[in-house]
Amino acid sequence: MAAAAKNIRVPLGRTLATPGVLEVTTPTERNIAFNRHARGDWGDVSEADWRANDWALQAGERLLSVYQTLGGIKFWIITEADRSATTILLPSEY
Repeated sequence: MAAAAKNIRVPLGRTLATPGVLEVTTPTERNIAFNRHARGDWGDVSEADWRANDWALQAGERLLSVYQTLGGIKFWIITEADRSATTILLPSEY
Protein backbone atom coordinates (compact mmCIF):
# COMPACT_ATOMS: atom_id res chain seq x y z
CA MET A 1 0.00 0.00 0.00
CA ALA A 2 1.34 3.43 -0.93
CA ALA A 3 2.19 5.80 1.91
CA ALA A 4 -0.46 8.31 0.80
CA ALA A 5 -3.17 5.63 0.77
CA LYS A 6 -2.49 4.84 4.44
CA ASN A 7 -3.49 8.37 5.39
CA ILE A 8 -6.94 8.23 3.77
CA ARG A 9 -9.68 8.58 6.39
CA VAL A 10 -12.59 9.52 4.11
CA PRO A 11 -13.58 7.41 1.11
CA LEU A 12 -14.62 10.04 -1.43
CA GLY A 13 -16.74 7.91 -3.74
CA ARG A 14 -17.53 9.64 -7.01
CA THR A 15 -15.95 13.12 -7.12
CA LEU A 16 -17.95 15.95 -8.65
CA ALA A 17 -17.27 19.64 -9.29
CA THR A 18 -19.76 22.40 -9.95
CA PRO A 19 -19.33 24.88 -12.83
CA GLY A 20 -18.62 27.76 -10.46
CA VAL A 21 -15.79 26.05 -8.64
CA LEU A 22 -14.29 24.90 -11.95
CA GLU A 23 -14.12 28.56 -13.00
CA VAL A 24 -12.29 29.80 -9.90
CA THR A 25 -9.98 26.90 -9.00
CA THR A 26 -7.13 25.21 -10.77
CA PRO A 27 -6.89 21.44 -11.08
CA THR A 28 -3.99 21.56 -8.61
CA GLU A 29 -6.05 23.50 -6.04
CA ARG A 30 -8.88 21.01 -6.37
CA ASN A 31 -6.57 18.00 -6.03
CA ILE A 32 -4.87 19.45 -2.96
CA ALA A 33 -8.25 20.18 -1.36
CA PHE A 34 -9.64 16.70 -2.15
CA ASN A 35 -6.50 15.13 -0.65
CA ARG A 36 -6.72 17.25 2.51
CA HIS A 37 -10.41 16.38 2.90
CA ALA A 38 -9.69 12.66 2.39
CA ARG A 39 -7.06 12.82 5.16
CA GLY A 40 -9.50 14.46 7.59
CA ASP A 41 -8.04 17.96 7.33
CA TRP A 42 -11.27 19.96 7.33
CA GLY A 43 -9.62 23.24 6.38
CA ASP A 44 -11.01 26.59 7.51
CA VAL A 45 -13.85 25.39 9.74
CA SER A 46 -14.41 26.43 13.35
CA GLU A 47 -13.13 24.25 16.17
CA ALA A 48 -16.71 23.11 16.87
CA ASP A 49 -17.24 22.20 13.20
CA TRP A 50 -13.91 20.34 13.19
CA ARG A 51 -15.09 18.24 16.13
CA ALA A 52 -18.48 17.73 14.45
CA ASN A 53 -16.74 16.43 11.33
CA ASP A 54 -14.57 14.08 13.39
CA TRP A 55 -17.75 12.75 15.02
CA ALA A 56 -19.53 12.53 11.63
CA LEU A 57 -16.61 10.56 10.22
CA GLN A 58 -17.07 7.90 12.91
CA ALA A 59 -20.89 8.02 12.83
CA GLY A 60 -21.20 7.80 9.05
CA GLU A 61 -22.71 11.28 8.60
CA ARG A 62 -22.12 13.98 6.00
CA LEU A 63 -18.78 15.82 6.07
CA LEU A 64 -18.05 19.45 5.15
CA SER A 65 -14.64 21.03 4.62
CA VAL A 66 -13.90 24.65 3.78
CA TYR A 67 -10.87 25.82 1.80
CA GLN A 68 -9.73 28.88 -0.14
CA THR A 69 -8.14 29.36 -3.53
CA LEU A 70 -4.77 31.08 -3.72
CA GLY A 71 -6.80 34.18 -4.61
CA GLY A 72 -8.84 33.93 -1.40
CA ILE A 73 -12.11 32.57 -2.83
CA LYS A 74 -13.84 30.22 -0.39
CA PHE A 75 -15.07 26.83 -1.58
CA TRP A 76 -16.52 23.76 0.09
CA ILE A 77 -16.12 20.02 -0.19
CA ILE A 78 -19.04 17.87 0.93
CA THR A 79 -18.93 14.08 1.25
CA GLU A 80 -22.31 12.38 1.49
CA ALA A 81 -23.12 10.28 4.54
CA ASP A 82 -23.03 7.03 2.55
CA ARG A 83 -19.62 8.07 1.09
CA SER A 84 -20.97 7.51 -2.43
CA ALA A 85 -20.01 10.99 -3.65
CA THR A 86 -17.94 14.01 -2.78
CA THR A 87 -18.71 17.39 -4.33
CA ILE A 88 -16.52 20.46 -4.55
CA LEU A 89 -18.55 23.67 -4.88
CA LEU A 90 -18.83 27.35 -4.09
CA PRO A 91 -20.99 28.24 -1.07
CA SER A 92 -23.30 30.17 -3.43
CA GLU A 93 -23.96 26.95 -5.36
CA TYR A 94 -25.27 25.06 -2.34
